[in-house]
Amino acid sequence: MDEVRWERMFPDQLERRFAEAPVLYLTYGLCEPHGPHNAVGLDALKAHGIACAAARRGGGIVAPPDYWHIHEVGDYAIWSRAHVGEVARDWLTALPPWQHFKNICYQLRAADRIGFKAVILLTGHYGQNYRDLKTMVGLVQPHIGARLLSLPDFEADREGIDGQGPSRGDHAGRIETSQLWAVEPDCVDVSRLPPAGEAGPHFAMGPDAPLSSRRDGEAMVARQAAWLADRARELLAAHDQVRPTARLMGFRDVEWLWDAVVAPALPGFLTMQRDGTGQGRSVPPDSRWHLNWLAAEEG
Repeated sequence: MDEVRWERMFPDQLERRFAEAPVLYLTYGLCEPHGPHNAVGLDALKAHGIACAAARRGGGIVAPPDYWHIHEVGDYAIWSRAHVGEVARDWLTALPPWQHFKNICYQLRAADRIGFKAVILLTGHYGQNYRDLKTMVGLVQPHIGARLLSLPDFEADREGIDGQGPSRGDHAGRIETSQLWAVEPDCVDVSRLPPAGEAGPHFAMGPDAPLSSRRDGEAMVARQAAWLADRARELLAAHDQVRPTARLMGFRDVEWLWDAVVAPALPGFLTMQRDGTGQGRSVPPDSRWHLNWLAAEEG
């Protein structure tokens, strides 16, 4: 199998792949509850596996996955109280929004300094974070030479499971479990599924998880890889047409970009709100999920 993972290639291999297609895939997720039947790193494992399939299909290099992502604040705390509960140890690798997004700015600087013409930022973690990522990409694009595209992985599947139209993803249900089964089969164990009808929440397991299929996952990943490979070619063409001169070269460039461009807009990011849906939901003070629920207002 053609190696596409940055950290596993020798310098001559990296140079060859870069010369063929100077595209970088940055993938995101975290360790979090995904039912008793999935490895907790599902989000990043899934996104990274899809990106590798896309790079093998259309060229490019896949950066090491980022397993530190947004959780425990706003919507995520509200969701966790309902779907994880107050008792189970959550095994989260969580960061506050401002730290996650600043880290991404430094990752984009590495891509720009090396000379990548296109960067696809693919997150396997859902919720309001992917909308904020799109906002941030729009803010920083004028200051970066590489052409950027950000999306959650489900946006790359225009057919959806059983041909029901564009996917909206799920959480530890039939879709995500099938995808993980396809890219990392050792990380899915359906024998760990709870007995049918047993009361949950079962570590945030999706209710249709028993319908998962490795074959369905392979079909989804193949569609997503093809779609992403097409977008990568479009980004390369856009770069060559625009011929941008702006690039992030040093750490000071990133600090300026953060302070002058991103930080002023950060208070309006959805992940910085108590309830990103605007429905007035909350986390009770006696909940273990209350500790960081208000942290965005303090960040």
